[in-house]
Amino acid sequence: MSISTSTPEQSVAQRPASLRPARPRVVVVMPALNAGQTLEDIVGAINRDVVDEIVLVDDKSSDNTVELARRLNIRVIWHPHNVGYGGNQKTCYLDALQRDPDIVVMLHPDGQYEASLIPDLIRPIVEGKADLVLGSRLAEPGAALAGGMPRSKYIANRALTTLENLALGTRLSEMHTGYRAYSRELLLKVPFLRNSLGFSFDSEMLMQAVHFGFRIAEIPAHSRYFDDASSIGFKDATTYGLKSAWMAGRFLLNRWGAVPCRKFQP
Repeated sequence: MSISTSTPEQSVAQRPASLRPARPRVVVVMPALNAGQTLEDIVGAINRDVVDEIVLVDDKSSDNTVELARRLNIRVIWHPHNVGYGGNQKTCYLDALQRDPDIVVMLHPDGQYEASLIPDLIRPIVEGKADLVLGSRLAEPGAALAGGMPRSKYIANRALTTLENLALGTRLSEMHTGYRAYSRELLLKVPFLRNSLGFSFDSEMLMQAVHFGFRIAEIPAHSRYFDDASSIGFKDATTYGLKSAWMAGRFLLNRWGAVPCRKFQP
């Protein structure tokens, strides 16, 4: 009788060669809210030779997102109440982990990010070089503005990313992209269930990844801004920025041992 030497936390790159599948199991999660106008095109652009399963979590949309997703033959979970962007992601990752993935990709179903980029996004994880890969809109100078990112958001993104790089000791080009790939072991170790229900969830995940010593890589990603693409308003954007800056402060206080934070505890 043979005994497996791998553990649930091991990524495909860490497993003994004899235990590795032909390719990693990849699950794409889509946190959705009123994505009916763009969903079909995004699902159609996903390379199913690379992706094993697509999970859409609907946060009580008022359009036909759920009905359309069911017709597209992807896994659909719907919330009976709106819980927010961060709350939606918690459901996404909890369900994805039940699918026994090696890699989980978060792709917004609003068409703002390139679904065709998934093979490039997961490559650093497959090669054992990263645990979290960010699709950075700011990696290529001028690309974000050329893609339609409002100049005010570009400036705010740059400023907040600079502040967070200083706090975290990182040198990332963008910390506020919603296009991400996570290794299985990162999602198992990072206590994301303790995070915000709102937009600052993404910032908290990134800070937790740094705190727990996970490796982060970036690849250039182009974004598109158009009428059907989701975009938060000034009030939500301001709240997001303030909460992200606050969490950077909590990160430092926890690191210095001054004020422990449960979001950075095992």
